[in-house]
Amino acid sequence: MHTDAKDRTTAIAEPTRRPEQGAHRVRFLLTALAVVGVLGLAGCGSSTKMASVEPSHADKVVVKKSQRKLELHNNGRVIREYRIALGGSPDGHKFREGDQRTPIGDYLLNWRNPNSNFYKSIHISYPNERDKLVSRSLGYSNPGGMIMIHGLPNYIQSEALRQQYANRDWTQGCIAVQNHEIDEIWSMVRDGTPIKILP
Repeated sequence: MHTDAKDRTTAIAEPTRRPEQGAHRVRFLLTALAVVGVLGLAGCGSSTKMASVEPSHADKVVVKKSQRKLELHNNGRVIREYRIALGGSPDGHKFREGDQRTPIGDYLLNWRNPNSNFYKSIHISYPNERDKLVSRSLGYSNPGGMIMIHGLPNYIQSEALRQQYANRDWTQGCIAVQNHEIDEIWSMVRDGTPIKILP
């Protein structure tokens, strides 16, 4: 068979391509286009939402006495909510020892006791200097103290008795929750966290 010079030059200049090389190239281009498309959508921000991560701790605690509610906040958002029990005379601010009231105002959760008479206790920094001054001006020698967030009394072992504590006020002015709830609060609230107690 006779091949002229032009045909030989073309055969040398254009190496043969295998069909699978072309298929690989097409797949690569399609994958690259898909990645670019996804990145383009993610850059818009309006149509793609990032999964929110649940905060591991509270940066503020809010107690609403009249609603019997304690809230854990993070960045202004409520992340946990609990029903609470208060003292036998819960209305109003605390002025003296033994009045069975929970104070109203801004305080800190400043230390904790894992071995109290109740299942875990976190201390509220009442009384502050203003509380002491107001108490004295009203004629009281002791504004009271040791106001805590805590669980149930340690002596309670039966589930039936626990349920009796669930829906009534029974403390001496502290803020009480169920034991599994104080476990969660204990793990999510650090010492130094501010607490706001509302009427």
